[in-house]
Amino acid sequence: MGKMKAVRKLKREKGANLVEIEIPTIKSDEVLIKVLSTSICGTDVHIYKWDNWSENRIKNIPQTLGHEVCGEVVEVGSAVKKIKVGDYISAETHIPCKKCINCLTGNEHICTNGQILGVDRDGVFAEYAVIPESVAWVNDRSIPPEIASVQEPLGNATYAVLGEDNNIYGKRVAIFGDGPTALFAVGVAKLAGASKIFHIGVFDFNMGIGKKMGADYSLKATENMDRVQFIKDNTDGYGADIVVEMAGAKQAVIEGLDSLKKGGRFSAFGITSEQKLEIDYNNQIVFKGIQIHGISGRRMFDTWLRLKNMLASKKLDIRPVITNLFALEDFEKGFEEMMKIPRVSAKIVLFPDKKLLNERLKEFKK
Repeated sequence: MGKMKAVRKLKREKGANLVEIEIPTIKSDEVLIKVLSTSICGTDVHIYKWDNWSENRIKNIPQTLGHEVCGEVVEVGSAVKKIKVGDYISAETHIPCKKCINCLTGNEHICTNGQILGVDRDGVFAEYAVIPESVAWVNDRSIPPEIASVQEPLGNATYAVLGEDNNIYGKRVAIFGDGPTALFAVGVAKLAGASKIFHIGVFDFNMGIGKKMGADYSLKATENMDRVQFIKDNTDGYGADIVVEMAGAKQAVIEGLDSLKKGGRFSAFGITSEQKLEIDYNNQIVFKGIQIHGISGRRMFDTWLRLKNMLASKKLDIRPVITNLFALEDFEKGFEEMMKIPRVSAKIVLFPDKKLLNERLKEFKK
């Protein structure tokens, strides 16, 4: 079929390489897309840095990186029924087996045997990528590629904020973390009608974006202050109705549980570096009567439908979170920007086609 450029992990060590490989062939239930844009996720940074998680999790090397994407379908397999050539799609990155008990009971996002793009199989940091039809999502054409490509993390934020009952209107929400997904969560909470939004983070650059997304209170996790008491003082002494933990830090987990009111909901999304955390099980959970909701992925495809509607209607504006657009061949620059401390970027989007990149940069700078 010809050659393409792809960003691949060639060795089990830090870094990645831009190489030329064969355009992949599809199976009967897959589609081939021309990648329009693809964004860098924290998971990609872990793999790029090659930390302990990557060493234990990634089995297939060499492998193309990346899982957040939007593109145009250029070929469909013989068994594909719903997707057609020319469709403008993004991809749900959790690929379900369709056979386990979770899949059969409407919980495909936590499939027992699921695979993840760019983790368990070749990803999307390339000019072309293969996507199973089962996870291809047709986008509204009005959604620009730099936004369409970040719907996967935006979906995490939406699911974490809305929960299973979608009951957030008029409630007080505390969001711990200042990474891109947490910043998306601030915007979703604002649009969903949260009466007060407390945003707790570390970096001034990201906290500034949080204010643009709708945070009412910005609390620095590094400052010597009682953040739990501040939240209680501004919620009639009760605490937040909903806590969304997206930092994955021990301090954030403890403060999040402490600042949650009795009967509240704790959405657990952040991944901690410590597999075991010491918490006060009796007083932080049992006697408070709280609900803890683990967030792994997005509701397939309820969350995606909500994203499509929110973005197409332009009622949710996530542009402040997207801070950089780069060419795919400048991927190293993108990773370097994401790894800088203190933070100087949030969401970074890569474009294989420089002509499209230049077109989007003109709009991006307006």
